[in-house]
Amino acid sequence: MAELRTEEFQVNMGPHHPSTHGVCRLVLTMDGEKVVAVEPVIGYLHRAIEKICENRTYPQCSPMMDRFEYVTAMSSDYVYALAVEKLAQLEVPERAEYLRVIMLELNRIASHLIFWGVTAMDIGAYTPFLYGLREREDIIDLFEMTCGQRLTYNYIRIGGVSRDIPKEFEPKCRAFIKKLRGKFSDYEGLLNENPIWLARTKGIGVLTPETAISYGASGPVLRASGIDYDLRRDDPYSIYDKFDFAIPTQKTGDCYDRFIQRLDEMKESLKIIEQALDGLPEGEIKAKVKPKFKPPEGEVYSRIESARGEMGAYVRSDGTTKPVRVKLRGSSYNHLALVPEICTDVLIADLVAIFATLDIIMPEVDR
Repeated sequence: MAELRTEEFQVNMGPHHPSTHGVCRLVLTMDGEKVVAVEPVIGYLHRAIEKICENRTYPQCSPMMDRFEYVTAMSSDYVYALAVEKLAQLEVPERAEYLRVIMLELNRIASHLIFWGVTAMDIGAYTPFLYGLREREDIIDLFEMTCGQRLTYNYIRIGGVSRDIPKEFEPKCRAFIKKLRGKFSDYEGLLNENPIWLARTKGIGVLTPETAISYGASGPVLRASGIDYDLRRDDPYSIYDKFDFAIPTQKTGDCYDRFIQRLDEMKESLKIIEQALDGLPEGEIKAKVKPKFKPPEGEVYSRIESARGEMGAYVRSDGTTKPVRVKLRGSSYNHLALVPEICTDVLIADLVAIFATLDIIMPEVDR
């Protein structure tokens, strides 16, 4: 009897596909429902943010950063401000640093809540998506009462923050911390022992530590593969060295571990926010910056631990009011490069799960 053979074919997944989390095109070579090869195609969202910054003053570049990685816009604002402050040797008031940390960690939790809900929905569980949006709404309300915005905040500015928190912020933030801690049992009970969920995530898309390091993976993706590395501890910035928090890691590096990693990180972020609220000092919220701000000639690179991993900003100055060069680094670019590596010889349904747990945000790729 002759062997039954099938013919390979190519199919486009995206660029407008809900499971690519943005305008990303994946060219799939298929053998039935099995993915033989994947080729990511980028460039559909390119907005030339870095080039635009060359024609803006340093403060005018700040609002552009919100569009770099809109899911954690606080981080995008901060990494640019940190680079310019290093360049100009600006001393940021202590109260501003505490406020920055509070906002950065709240935004990290908001991002992980979106990840938790959207990943579950991509794999077929709709309820977690509603739960994640429900708790995220509390964080967005805190941001709105502080800076008036719900997505692109432009709150963290060069030298500090745009305004102080209102008096009702702290009690509402503490109430949110208590509420979210009580929700983790619901989150874990929904999926962590669900046999369908375990079958869809356990052993799927395994990323070895060696591969993760060779591709420059960072953040939760790297830590889920067992690498204990976090810039907040290993290359401290702001006032993170004042806080007591753990760096969770997992062992297998599969979809399940990448999913659990974000849940564990949210718990640690709550600890940081609580400590920052307890130690929040009085004082100024912004350093004095001249209207015609001119950093000295030079170049600097800053990096932080965003919700997706290492986020960086390179800024070069020629001593005028506008930067000569701005170059941004987003972890999603490296994580997208992992897709051809760990998404071959899997079912197309598994590809969706793997892509979701890498938590790729396309504006970070197409800057």
